[in-house]
Amino acid sequence: MTAINSTSTTMPQAIIFDLDGTLFQTETLLETVHRRVFETLRAEGLYEQPLPPIEILLGSLGMLLSDIWIRVMPDGSPAAHERANVLMLQYEMEELAAGRGQLYPGVADTLSELRDRGIRLFIASNGLEDYVKGVPAVKEIGDWFEGMYSAGEFATTTKVDLVRQLLDTFDVQSAWMVGDRSSDVEAGKSNELFVVGCDYAGFRRDGELDGSDAIIQSFPEILKLLP
Repeated sequence: MTAINSTSTTMPQAIIFDLDGTLFQTETLLETVHRRVFETLRAEGLYEQPLPPIEILLGSLGMLLSDIWIRVMPDGSPAAHERANVLMLQYEMEELAAGRGQLYPGVADTLSELRDRGIRLFIASNGLEDYVKGVPAVKEIGDWFEGMYSAGEFATTTKVDLVRQLLDTFDVQSAWMVGDRSSDVEAGKSNELFVVGCDYAGFRRDGELDGSDAIIQSFPEILKLLP
């Protein structure tokens, strides 16, 4: 599936973006964080199995953290999973502060262009609040977003509910949902939004973006979809 012809779309009032795999090149941060988390779990005697492949973690992004650890270390105890939650956020914030992690090419310029066109910008992510707000802040794009919603802050169990809460709170009447995961497609479609699937992260599953109204191969391509 390729990007649809822009003449068949209408100008959205707002665009809601996923974070990991959409705006932020997460693997540039998680390669170090992943190793550090499991080194600490091993040192604390909470998990003594070999280091799980990082590909499992990357392939789980977009899920709730509780579900991520079930996939990454299914043989881990509840205590190990809970500790991993704490360590994950701690090490993510430390590595971000140290300058690790990158936005995808063209993200800053494209967001600036969207703002110049009068489009309201939002983030909706299944991540933890400090991370979801911290990445844009550190990468100096946070001020461009009217709201940054996270499952960690609002305790939602699905992205469908998170996006619905965002739409209601900010009185958004028409919007696009932009993301790289099936949860983004579901959130958009369930809320009757135009869905743009991002096919450039490199760690999605087959069929992940099925149901998208358009698919882009690089972030700046979203501009081509605007009327």
